[in-house]
Amino acid sequence: MGKNLEITTLIEEYIEKFSYSLHPIQKEIISYNESLGDIKRMQIAVSQCHFLQLIIKVSNSKKILEVGTFTGLSALSMSLALPDDGSLIALDKNTETNKIAINFFKKANQEKKIKTITKSALESIKKLKEDNNYFDIVFIDADKDNYKKYYDSTLELIKKNGLIIIDNVLWHGEVADKNNSEKYTNIIRDFNEHVKKDEKTEQVIIPLGDGFTVCRKL
Repeated sequence: MGKNLEITTLIEEYIEKFSYSLHPIQKEIISYNESLGDIKRMQIAVSQCHFLQLIIKVSNSKKILEVGTFTGLSALSMSLALPDDGSLIALDKNTETNKIAINFFKKANQEKKIKTITKSALESIKKLKEDNNYFDIVFIDADKDNYKKYYDSTLELIKKNGLIIIDNVLWHGEVADKNNSEKYTNIIRDFNEHVKKDEKTEQVIIPLGDGFTVCRKL
């Protein structure tokens, strides 16, 4: 059995060099986020951008729901992979970062595919249900306190064989440290247990970025 590879910064740079190039506006968002200080950690990793785009293309997905948008890197990455008749709804309650994200969407000529809603994500999800919306993929990367609620509520919006993809499920590797009882480490541990026990999906954790869980609805 081969040993799992430790992904260092050097290896990350090598992977980026030999993967397809990001769109110029994806690069611009990453550069902008670098100027924000510690909050830049809310951005997904480049490897996750590539993964999301590939999943969308191979699955022929056309309708995506995003819970948690920040400055728009993940939404833009997914939108770029959608066909011309595809659409993405992005939920985030932060009006300031949403304005920044919309500006990037316009610069990348993706604003026709992306609809942003700036209010409580749980309220928005409830309204989407009432309007009988369904999605091929849901991507969750928002406040961790509500991860269970986001997962449970969006599962009802996913078609059979549709995907829910959740970020930060390895939480800097701290979830595996039994001596770590920090609040958010425990929240993520509890969430991972919740998903594992859910018989409505099958799941796999992929060690990209801070950890992706990919769930297929059965």
